Amino acid sequence: MFLAFGEVMARIAAPQRLRWPQAVPGAVDVTWGGGEANVSASLAIFGKPVRYLTALPPHPLAEGIATSLRGLGVDVDHVLWRETGRMGIYFVEVGSNQRGSTVLYDRQYSAISLAEPDEYDWDQVLDGVSWVHVTGITPAISAAACRSNLELVKRAKQQGIQVSCDLNFRKKLWMWGDQATGRELARQCMSEVMPWVDVVIANEEDAGEVLDIHAADTDVDQGKLRIDAYEEVARSVVKQYPNVSRVAITLRESLSADHNNWGGLLYDAAADRSWLAPTDAEGEYRSYQIHHIVDRVGAGDSFAAGLLYALNSSQWSDPSQAIQFAVAASCLKHSIKGDFNFVTEQEVAALVAGNATGRVQR
Repeated sequence: MFLAFGEVMARIAAPQRLRWPQAVPGAVDVTWGGGEANVSASLAIFGKPVRYLTALPPHPLAEGIATSLRGLGVDVDHVLWRETGRMGIYFVEVGSNQRGSTVLYDRQYSAISLAEPDEYDWDQVLDGVSWVHVTGITPAISAAACRSNLELVKRAKQQGIQVSCDLNFRKKLWMWGDQATGRELARQCMSEVMPWVDVVIANEEDAGEVLDIHAADTDVDQGKLRIDAYEEVARSVVKQYPNVSRVAITLRESLSADHNNWGGLLYDAAADRSWLAPTDAEGEYRSYQIHHIVDRVGAGDSFAAGLLYALNSSQWSDPSQAIQFAVAASCLKHSIKGDFNFVTEQEVAALVAGNATGRVQR
């Protein structure tokens, strides 16, 4: 069984592609979202047993989140229902063309940000779990959430449980420390988590922001990546943290809000080699050309879920196949509105096999 730990929130989005001054007062789109919850939802949709741990206030809206996750097949029986603290919210304005999407967080004093490690029953939470997934988002919320996240990964490794961590640097969240910058706080906190991690997941800039490991000849803001430089980034992560067995990196070239090139890399420390996806018939890297993006929020989480699913399945566990599955799953997420990736293994497998036409399935 997988276990993911983090904050699930109400996601409030302006309808269509309106800006907030155009959208309110008026109707808005409300769904659920949050990095670790997104991973849990995807794993459950793929058919894997998954448990989700968070802290929520005991009121109908928060209970609705638990009901929704349970309906997807996620085990939410160990949620910490906490009288003190609110439910986190984040607001999304979807971009278009040269106007990027924006996210506004409203997460201060949320239940999970106030909950200390000793409030969770770790023994029960970890019972039957073989893989724990965390991110760099939860430690960014508050000092208490950071302590809880660290306690979980330590206990997991002490019990021989595999741990994956998506670095997920969020500069708008790292605000609770005394450091001069959020980047400094992130590096300090995540350096305590990394020695307990087996699989590291990052996007094209996370390693630089969190671990100070940078890809050569790359300008993420301009959407220009030197793809072959990321194998050395992954190798440097393993050199800095020898406990890490694999490093996966998403490779996004953002040409506009509607047009992204998308791919990924998986590095295996034991083999000292990496695999790129997607590839053409000759085995050369050819990124997915994603036009007319519906929603890119949650794409990294869908990549993480696809990778974890693949590494723990009989058909996709080979690294060369695992990265193909993860990249295809996250490519499809760009066509799904909301945080959760409502695609099946069969749909992902079809894309891996080359069925990218989008034809009607009758």
